[in-house]
Amino acid sequence: MRPFPWGAAMTLGLSRLRLSPDVFWRLSLPELSAMAGVFGEAAGLSRREVEALMARFPD
Repeated sequence: MRPFPWGAAMTLGLSRLRLSPDVFWRLSLPELSAMAGVFGEAAGLSRREVEALMARFPD
């Protein structure tokens, strides 16, 4: 089993998605995967759509 790629995950969350460290570290791995576009239905979301969902469901 390979170790989890924390460096890539942090680059995605903190740099590409511009999440604050607090938000990044509170994400579950399935949430981070969805934001990374691993799931087909999440891959087509625009940044505006993701931000709207985050505002609507802040938990």
